[in-house]
Amino acid sequence: MIKAVLFDLDGVLVSTDEYHYRSWLKLSEEEGFDFFDHEFNHQFRGVARMECVEILTRASGRSYTLEQKEEIADRKNRYFAESLASVTPDELLPGALAALQELNRRGIKIAVASNSRNAKSIIKQVGIEQYLDAIVDGHEIENSKPDPEVFLLAAKSVGVMPAQCIVVEDAIAGLEAARRAGMKALGIGTRERLPNADIVVPDLAAISIDQLLSL
Repeated sequence: MIKAVLFDLDGVLVSTDEYHYRSWLKLSEEEGFDFFDHEFNHQFRGVARMECVEILTRASGRSYTLEQKEEIADRKNRYFAESLASVTPDELLPGALAALQELNRRGIKIAVASNSRNAKSIIKQVGIEQYLDAIVDGHEIENSKPDPEVFLLAAKSVGVMPAQCIVVEDAIAGLEAARRAGMKALGIGTRERLPNADIVVPDLAAISIDQLLSL
């Protein structure tokens, strides 16, 4: 019996993709990375910030020290954090609010489990904190997805065994983390992009809570 649903945040409940893209674009323009565009940005989906920096600097063909890479990561996050002041409930994705409300009504535990260090700020901006029993973000974990740490910690935070949790994710790395945690997973996106999900839907509006809990 499913007792908890663990949601990734960006791309599942909220869309801040464009905010991330603009932050990386601004940084890339400053660094002279003329290859960075929306297509290149797809490589960053579900990937931790320092790994994104590795991908970006490797593609540039230049040599960067660890300190320089850390500065790039900090600068990008500063740009992104500054942009969060513009985030509103309009950024909630289709079906997200209704799903949270229905799960809450049924007494199912709800947690957000995200690699992002900005998760709590985004959750506050879109006004969904009252529906959540726990938030586990990048500040609380040592290992990013596909490591299962964030989901195992979220399950522990809501007092539910991993086998009684369902993960909702939009990235291959997150789905792999769910598998390693021993949890079923709903993919948000397309089967072509998310071959490792138990089931895939375009958004939370496309699946009922009964269907979700019966995975």
